Amino acid sequence: MSNLITAFKFHLMIMTVTVTGMFVPNHGESIMTSSLEGVKQFYIAIEEDGLKLDTLSDLYEELGFNRQAIIYCNTQRKVDWLSEKMADRDFSVSIMHAELDQQDKDRIMGEFRSRSSQVLISTDSLRDIEMQQEVSLVINYDLPANIENYLHRIGRSGRLFSTLNGSSSSTSKRVVINFVTLSDARHMKDIENHYHTQIDVLPMDFADLIEE
Repeated sequence: MSNLITAFKFHLMIMTVTVTGMFVPNHGESIMTSSLEGVKQFYIAIEEDGLKLDTLSDLYEELGFNRQAIIYCNTQRKVDWLSEKMADRDFSVSIMHAELDQQDKDRIMGEFRSRSSQVLISTDSLRDIEMQQEVSLVINYDLPANIENYLHRIGRSGRLFSTLNGSSSSTSKRVVINFVTLSDARHMKDIENHYHTQIDVLPMDFADLIEE
């Protein structure tokens, strides 16, 4: 839990860096805005990349280790590394990236749909996979380098969630948590401005916001 407490304090530094690029709401209708409507978006400010793993463990300690989630990384190497580290901490993990053949992808998605694995760690290649699985929690371990991939990551999960619940509405119970280092701060603001949205600091009572 100590890493999360440090993160809550560190978010003030993030806000200092980004104040000149402060989000200005756009009240006009847009496809991008409606695609994120109803999605609760938060960030955890993390001092350096090396502290993300411990922060993730603290997060799961608060949420419960049976929580199913999709965790996005920017590279295959990071996916493989994080998978190994989480497995060492007794997480049930599956991975997805572009180098896997279709048979392996189908097997992995089957494991995740059946909840044989609690965590799916993926690159942005997951946006091409049709899942029929409710996913209420998405964690951006890395902010996507390409801003458009932010919507692919969240929008994909959101459409699946709505489809599973028989609704065409974009409103959902999903929560997105972004891990943001100081060097990511301006990029996060670019994402907010691009999608006319706002990403808030994760509150201390975050566990109550995320439903099974």
